[in-house]
Amino acid sequence: MSTRALAALAFLVCLVVPAIAEDAAVAIGGQVRHPGRATVADLRKLPATTVTISFMTDKGQESATYTGALLWTVLGNAAPIDGPGKNARLRHTYLVTASDGCAVALSEGEIDPNFEAKSVILAYEKDGKPSGIRLIVPGDKHGGRAVRDVVKIEVQ
Repeated sequence: MSTRALAALAFLVCLVVPAIAEDAAVAIGGQVRHPGRATVADLRKLPATTVTISFMTDKGQESATYTGALLWTVLGNAAPIDGPGKNARLRHTYLVTASDGCAVALSEGEIDPNFEAKSVILAYEKDGKPSGIRLIVPGDKHGGRAVRDVVKIEVQ
């Protein structure tokens, strides 16, 4: 392929990748009153939270600044349904699944402002550039829960 053709291809990729990232959406379901989808545009309408993280990956240390909506806020809008019993709200778990099938779990107590209050976000920007939807869990030493291309959150 010629240098000119490669340059044209690179230009097109730069145009298309941000559009794909902005079209990303996550389905929210399970034990909620308002199941639905949250697009990047929907997440951008919520108050923005920016976190700078650093964690280990299989390829070494990764550091970046992410901007997105608090998972607490997104799930609050879906209105999880509490079961019976004492501390029913604290029994919720959230299974976050990526487009490649990777899935991780979070607990209510981790994100509830009255308990651990982690600033877990559904990020739509990495270092100021569109990133699709990525789960970011500040404080994790390893990036195993920094799930890329989140497509589903199941409330249990």
